Amino acid sequence: MPTDVNKTSKGKNSAKSTHATSMTERFGAREKDGIVRCYACPVLCRIRPERSGACRRYANVDGELARVDPLVLFENTRDSGDSMVPFGESSTEWSGSLVRQETFVSAIGSGTTYPDYKPAPFIVATEYDGLDTVTVVSEGIFSYCGVKIKIDTDKHLGAEQADILCEGQRVGHVTTGEYGSQMFSVGGVNHLTGGSKREGKVTCNTIMALCNGEAVELNVDGGCSVLVQAGKAPVVDGVEEQRMRVGCGSATIGIFAQQWHGLVDEVIVVDDHITGVLSEHQAGRCLGMEPSGIRVSGRRSTAGRYFNVANPGHGWGGTDITDPFSIIESVDPKLAQPGMRLLMTTTTGEESIYCILDDALNPVEEDMPYEVQEVVDRISENCEPSLCSVLFIGGAGGSLRAGVTENPVHLTRSVKSLLTQVTMGGAPVYVWPGGGITVMVDIMRMPENSFGYVPTPAIVAPIEFTLPRDRYAEMGGHIDYVQTLDEIRECYGDSTISSTWNTTNPWPLK
Repeated sequence: MPTDVNKTSKGKNSAKSTHATSMTERFGAREKDGIVRCYACPVLCRIRPERSGACRRYANVDGELARVDPLVLFENTRDSGDSMVPFGESSTEWSGSLVRQETFVSAIGSGTTYPDYKPAPFIVATEYDGLDTVTVVSEGIFSYCGVKIKIDTDKHLGAEQADILCEGQRVGHVTTGEYGSQMFSVGGVNHLTGGSKREGKVTCNTIMALCNGEAVELNVDGGCSVLVQAGKAPVVDGVEEQRMRVGCGSATIGIFAQQWHGLVDEVIVVDDHITGVLSEHQAGRCLGMEPSGIRVSGRRSTAGRYFNVANPGHGWGGTDITDPFSIIESVDPKLAQPGMRLLMTTTTGEESIYCILDDALNPVEEDMPYEVQEVVDRISENCEPSLCSVLFIGGAGGSLRAGVTENPVHLTRSVKSLLTQVTMGGAPVYVWPGGGITVMVDIMRMPENSFGYVPTPAIVAPIEFTLPRDRYAEMGGHIDYVQTLDEIRECYGDSTISSTWNTTNPWPLK
């Protein structure tokens, strides 16, 4: 539904070149009673005066179509390249500046290319180190998109392929678990457009919230509730996760075997996937350890490595066990001896127990010696903090490519040949191999609130294509629509924001 316009964020006409027109003429049309029809997406909102469209991105300001969000310009300050400022009678003229200020026009707040035949909202000419470059700037409408979420936890969040629900709607599924992390896939065109209207709306809102760094509660069908927020620790069933594993049980054995040698006679590192047993493990053998005779349950893979020791769960090491002794299948009296020292721990060190075998060869818990505890603590020290990582993935389709060049395949080939650099909100992206332009970006490297939506439903995300100007002309780009930075600043007026560049990202023009 239309909403009141924030008067402090009125947009002005878009920047103009010889062929540029006002924003109303490019993205909308005036109708009776001061109403403006917005053409920025397929919804075609009819916006009444001083109101915004359904997406809240375009508004009717004094009878003109205006962007509610400002255009974001990034300022980068770098060394001038001179090793020394000349001094003395022979010195050349010096401006007094030791640095150069550079500007990159992002796509945030730029507007879209919809319908497909229009050139991108901004095609910006800049010079970098003597090279003329062009950056084509557009907010893409992504129906074919979603997010991949990496959740650092040993907890079993749900079965692979289980549905992920938000507000009771299917928005994705659990995918393959990776090393110390659970992986979710949320979104995709089938959820956005292939289900009910409510499913599409909730999926779109979920993707946008996650990409804008907001916390979202996701529920795994038959599994856990997970509060996910990029850059924050996951909260599983109300409990905040602390650490991701240092490695699997076998890897933990390998890392710390030498430090345990001489302090204990056996170490069992409990893990949902690969449980390690020190004396059997190659690391123990290389250290000359004698077999302890303690056999764990599960399927023996290779020496000292066991699969299927227990079922997945919230217990020790991501298993369903709460009693660590329950995984000891047998103790061989021909090898084991009373008084043997046994340490059982997990891949994060969060659970551990130190035991001595009694006369009946049963493990009896004892106080853990300081030297043993020190190594267990070192496991925890080597575990990185649990985080949620959110990566947006989307396919750059016809509207994006046609906004760059009349022959879209030329852009695709230029991107694959690394002649054109792709960024999203200035952040570097990974371009997937194969056909088309499928990009993936870490949303933590993008500015806050970079993402929007249109109620088709689809995600609106900034995307920029940067390449040398001569290459742009060769590919059949919309060269007549190229504008200078000064023209954009002059015509866009106060509806721009200059933001400091995130120095962890490479400068797109370099």
